Amino acid sequence: MLLPTSAAFAAAQDNLGFIRELLSEEPANALSLPTWTIHVASVVEWVVAMILVWQYGDTKNNAAWKGLSWGMVPLLGGALCACTWHFFYNAESLEVLVVMQGALTLVGNITLWIAAYRIYQNSSSSSSS
Repeated sequence: MLLPTSAAFAAAQDNLGFIRELLSEEPANALSLPTWTIHVASVVEWVVAMILVWQYGDTKNNAAWKGLSWGMVPLLGGALCACTWHFFYNAESLEVLVVMQGALTLVGNITLWIAAYRIYQNSSSSSSS
């Protein structure tokens, strides 16, 4: 069995100290790695959903479903605002991003409602004919 030399052990200690120092520099309001994972995964999931809805509209040759994909864009913008604000440790100078995120959420909810209503109208008219 090979035992580490004292130089290798000292180097490992230095690396560990560097990592501790790096992590201690983050402010108390920094997001944890699991929280960042959830944030990024949610944004990726939303983009995948937009792509799938668009492809469904292409497959069915139904523009109303593509409209749903477009209606999802403001909510994606809101998510990006939130992630950007968190990336900069919730800086007070960037609080405008919080307002933008709220506004984009409101607009996104309205555009999704309109898109869903258009899909409903389209399906009602095609089933009655």
